[in-house]
Amino acid sequence: MTQHVFQTEVQQLLHLMIHSLYSEREIFLRELISNASDACDKLRFQSLTNSALLRGDETLRVDVLPQAEEKLLVIQDNGVGMTEAEAVEHLGTIAKSGTKAFLGSLGEDQKSNANLIGQFGVGFYSAFMVADRIVVESRAASVDSDHGVRWESTGDGNFVTETITRAQRGTTITLHLKDDAKDFLEGWRLRELIKKYSDYVAYPVRLPKHLTDEEKKKGASADLEQVNAGQALWTRPKDGITDDQYKEFYKSACKQWDEPATRLHFSVEGTLSFTALLFVPGQKPMDLFDRDRRGLGLYVRRVFVMDDCRDLLPEYLRFVRGVVDSDDLPLNVSREILQQQDTVAKLRKQLVKRILDHLQKLGSSNEEEEKKAFAAIDANFGPVLREGLVSDFENRERLARVVRYRSTAAPADAPDQKTGLEDYVRRMPEGQKAIYFITAPSLDAAKSSPHLEGFKKKGYEVLFMTDQVDEWVAQHLHEFDKRPLASVAKGVDDLASDEDKKALEESTKTYGGFLGFCKEALADDVSDVRLSNRLTDSPCCLVGEEHGMTPQMEELMRRMGQDMPKQKRILELNAQHPLVEKLQALHASGSEASRLKEYIAVMRDQAVLAEGGRIADPAAFARRVQALLVGAVDSPPQTAKAGG
Repeated sequence: MTQHVFQTEVQQLLHLMIHSLYSEREIFLRELISNASDACDKLRFQSLTNSALLRGDETLRVDVLPQAEEKLLVIQDNGVGMTEAEAVEHLGTIAKSGTKAFLGSLGEDQKSNANLIGQFGVGFYSAFMVADRIVVESRAASVDSDHGVRWESTGDGNFVTETITRAQRGTTITLHLKDDAKDFLEGWRLRELIKKYSDYVAYPVRLPKHLTDEEKKKGASADLEQVNAGQALWTRPKDGITDDQYKEFYKSACKQWDEPATRLHFSVEGTLSFTALLFVPGQKPMDLFDRDRRGLGLYVRRVFVMDDCRDLLPEYLRFVRGVVDSDDLPLNVSREILQQQDTVAKLRKQLVKRILDHLQKLGSSNEEEEKKAFAAIDANFGPVLREGLVSDFENRERLARVVRYRSTAAPADAPDQKTGLEDYVRRMPEGQKAIYFITAPSLDAAKSSPHLEGFKKKGYEVLFMTDQVDEWVAQHLHEFDKRPLASVAKGVDDLASDEDKKALEESTKTYGGFLGFCKEALADDVSDVRLSNRLTDSPCCLVGEEHGMTPQMEELMRRMGQDMPKQKRILELNAQHPLVEKLQALHASGSEASRLKEYIAVMRDQAVLAEGGRIADPAAFARRVQALLVGAVDSPPQTAKAGG
């Protein structure tokens, strides 16, 4: 028997685990089963060139054997096994160059963070969280029975090894459990943990079969039964999986109750190797607006690592559900480690690209089922997807080909029909310089906005942006397909022909005095008053500066607690409207200036209402309207002239 001293870093790690990191103790079982599975993998690969290594025991497996009376938990495999030298190397050191740096980076607060255990490369040593003594017996498949090894330690900084005779190849780990770890001897508890963490390990993970009280009285022995599912669905060829099997996996593994709208199953091999099975739900998940929630489970070589892996997808794809199984990540990865992994960044980039390309393909498909699926996805997750136009600069162009908006081009018999930006561009008439949109608090407000009048007359399509997120989108999506996006509620220079512009200049000379009077009367509310070439039916509208903030954005900022200064916009008047003509004539007569100011104030407020906005002083507006009504009621009715 030979006594050894643990490497210094191992002593530090053991002390840290045993004295600080207890709440995630269940991770130890995943680690030991994963190690056993790796041992089986190694033997399987070695046997490809040396079949004698299997020696008649070809069914590779992992057994978990609780011995309640002795307070022992045994995990054994018939994999590749270890020699004494390998036991000293693998169980007496941590073969990770970053271990010392990891330990040195742990502050006192972090050392008490129980979430670290099982999420870093502690592997085998996590067993000391539940055991005060560990005995490992092993024999390498390449040596005979006289060259087995026993490794033993109490986790106090030392371990001993000795040569033993062992008939069976592979490794047996015996944990002498602490008094507060007896729940890991319960069959139901072990079954639960195996299903949670090791369900898709490629080799059978077996437990003693549960016996009824009657069977126990008869002295029946508990045969071993496989607990894990074995082959993961996502590792099977797609053509061998039925729609029903996909749907069942979606409901069980992704914890969903609805039918998926679409799925995406693919593998990537090369410098980065992983498999993904992803679903888009058919209905909105209850946690859709929980920005910390992600629907992807992360596996490493079929071993479960974590739910809701935030590093694999951006926030705007948080509705995607499924699993990602990587061959390139270390098994014990923490959220901190994930953020620093170059592999994770590459994996995330691939996932986002695949998802957006799949959605774009659905959106451009002529297949009825795919069109229906995309319509459901857009209805449920369109606003969430559009968040990416703000946050994901790298994929903005790709995402812009996926998002959809209602527009003025929707046919009368399908008013809710949506359009993509690519289709919009294809429909643009010659001479149109930009992609036009309008932001509004609701679809009805957008459709009835006076800002649309000149664009409709010109035959220019206008997109309706009516979700709150679209206010942010309008600030960030400046162009598509080399064409600028422009708000119809701001300055636009391609509505009027040269003749129209010349006529507007002449009218401005005629209305100059009236425009100055209006600007003075509304000095607290508008930045300027001018004649418009965008109106055909309405008397006026409010127009923002090219880089100014919309009323909706201003309101959003206030709701977020921002102290926003008052945003003054430009009041544009339609010189051909009867109301404007009469007000100008009233001003030209030089009488009733105070009453004219009241009329102009009412006209400005109705412009706010026409675009779906909110009047700053509703009471004053009501008083002015009441005065107008009283005047109208007091006036004698006009009688028609004979023959008129």
